[in-house]
Amino acid sequence: MDLDTLLDLLQWPAMAVTLVAAFLVGARHARKRIVGFWTFIASNVLWIVWGLHDEAWALIALQAGLAGMNVRAIFRNEKGDPPAEPKLAGERGTT
Repeated sequence: MDLDTLLDLLQWPAMAVTLVAAFLVGARHARKRIVGFWTFIASNVLWIVWGLHDEAWALIALQAGLAGMNVRAIFRNEKGDPPAEPKLAGERGTT
């Protein structure tokens, strides 16, 4: 298999990594969200490599912007989860 074919196929692992990252950032715990944002950064790199191969300049720009947002999210989540707010009388939990 030549390099061109491998780079064409790179979009599939990039998509899978993106889906795993989206699942992780939806976690309730900051640690899992941080892992999710790092996973998103890995997917950003995969998409950029694929985009360079395919000359998809808008995709590359998008992934660079999303990578910046993911770095920001990591720093925000490093502070940990905020304290739970007390429930008001009659309020139902969201689970």
